[in-house]
Amino acid sequence: MAEETKLEGSGERQFALRTLYLKDLSFESPNAPAIFQGEWKPETALHLDIKVNQMDAQSHEIVLTVTITAKAGDKTAYVVEVQQAGIVAAKGFEQQEYGPLFYVYCPSILFPYVRQAVTDVVAKGGFPQLVLQHINFDAIYAQKLADKGEGNGGKQPTTH
Repeated sequence: MAEETKLEGSGERQFALRTLYLKDLSFESPNAPAIFQGEWKPETALHLDIKVNQMDAQSHEIVLTVTITAKAGDKTAYVVEVQQAGIVAAKGFEQQEYGPLFYVYCPSILFPYVRQAVTDVVAKGGFPQLVLQHINFDAIYAQKLADKGEGNGGKQPTTH
């Protein structure tokens, strides 16, 4: 899917979403069909990762990876992993603005696509629909900064 959105700020600040795409999608149900026999009261675990890959001076690939593991008792019902990516162009921002741009704003754009992919593939796998709740990327980014700040003598990390 290709979309282009330009957000222009003061001066030469520019942000453009060039392309959105599904980079990877996997689903496995290692204990099917036996997993469908019991009562369905799963425990789910969610793992989230954000990668920023610089392509050139202004272009970056942002990859939001969400992995969900659902277990019924001690057996894995399913594991689904989605990597939703986008290519963005950004210029004219202050160095400290790139972290929130790439780790908060961009994942917030990608997340609805991840949510839809997860909902679809889990249902196609024969399980009750799973709809992911909103994720507060601001809080996750703030926590990562705090964790990194403690590990380097209180200095804030460079994010670009």
